[in-house]
Amino acid sequence: MQQLIETIVKPLVDYPEEVRIETDENANRIVYKLFVHPEDRGKVIGKQGRVAKAIRTIVYSAASSHRQKKTYVDILDD
Repeated sequence: MQQLIETIVKPLVDYPEEVRIETDENANRIVYKLFVHPEDRGKVIGKQGRVAKAIRTIVYSAASSHRQKKTYVDILDD
């Protein structure tokens, strides 16, 4: 799943080398924490959150076919 997120996000940003994903997993959920350069945060979120929503939709769709755990994507500054 991390590679899917990287594949989607890296072409969108000016600093692809600073894209980092951390996974926080417990018994009933998985949270993917996406860290980007502060200047790239707006590009990843998009106007009115449209890009972030699209990223989450793709990840949630891919995750639902593989796992029984709830999946979340958080977008954070480095």
